[in-house]
Amino acid sequence: MRRRLDGAGVAQSSVLESRRSYLRPALAGAAATLSGIGLARFAYVPLFPAMVAAGWVSGAQAGFLGAVNLTGYLIGVLGGRSLAGRLGTARALDLDMALAAIAFAACGWNGGVAWLALWRGLAGLAGGVLMALAGPAVQGAVSPTARGSAGGVVIAGVGSGVILGSLAVPALLSGGVAATWLGLAGLVLLLWGFAHPRWPDTPVRIADGAAPPAAGLYALYGLAGAGMVPHMVYFVDLAVRGRGVDSGLGALTWLLFGVGAILGTLAGGCAADRLGGAAGRRIWLGLQAAGVALALLPGTATLVPSALLGGFGGIGITAVALARTRELAGPAAGVVWVRATAVFTVIQAAIGFAMTALFAHTGSHEALFAAALALSLAALGVALRRG
Repeated sequence: MRRRLDGAGVAQSSVLESRRSYLRPALAGAAATLSGIGLARFAYVPLFPAMVAAGWVSGAQAGFLGAVNLTGYLIGVLGGRSLAGRLGTARALDLDMALAAIAFAACGWNGGVAWLALWRGLAGLAGGVLMALAGPAVQGAVSPTARGSAGGVVIAGVGSGVILGSLAVPALLSGGVAATWLGLAGLVLLLWGFAHPRWPDTPVRIADGAAPPAAGLYALYGLAGAGMVPHMVYFVDLAVRGRGVDSGLGALTWLLFGVGAILGTLAGGCAADRLGGAAGRRIWLGLQAAGVALALLPGTATLVPSALLGGFGGIGITAVALARTRELAGPAAGVVWVRATAVFTVIQAAIGFAMTALFAHTGSHEALFAAALALSLAALGVALRRG
């Protein structure tokens, strides 16, 4: 009996030690995605209407800056692994955390649309590198049984950044738009200080030819990303200028998007460990489509569930996709993940520019979300056909 109890104690101790061992690099990875995506990309969403109101940009120009950020993100995704191959993963992560902070600080000066576009593009580039490297590096540094959960923690940084931005931006805006950009730069510096001693320095595998085909993953992930463009750029503007809520409540809807994103990514990682990535992606894409559909309903009551489901499904699908790349590719998962993220970003950037033109022509948020629903349903259709 005592031997059995001793064995149970050893097993419990082993589980706790395993959890601690994966949390250290996973939390560093979460700080990277929080800074590079949650803040450098998504803190812009609650800033969008404030910049328009302050006369820094027009509504169409603000949408253009969001599309430029996506373009920079693509460049970062494509170049991230090469950069890490030259510098090492940890140094590459450090470099791009620094770039994210500098880009925020530079946007504190209203130098016109061209100046803002340059630095929003560089912020996107930093975010692309951080996303390309953080997830695979963490998964390569933890035990196989914890990879889905660790990936969920890394991607939960995106939702955490959404929440942090939704709280910080309204508070910082009391000092003006310029002070808000500088305050966000300071937050990135604090996160970098936390992450630096915890970076995983997993070696980068560059051998592209070793990666297996994954056309279904690329197609559904790209379509899913395209379907989330209106939520990721225009959702707070929909609430504030489209539905007439005040800016504080608009920021609250973005906070709820972040809550949904955290829950969706953590649950997505766990679901991938238990159900497998193929089953998980069908569930998460269905929830994404539901969140987009709710944004099309009139009034303000559906904004809350739309925000929650949009974050849960639309951001959570990234954790499921990350786990799926490991199932498909094993040690070559980093290569597949870069390809999937590149496809995601190319399609999302193209749709971003197209929606900028559509919004400039129609001024209709509903037109944007209707297109997003069609794209989300197309992604779900791919997942159902491919199993």
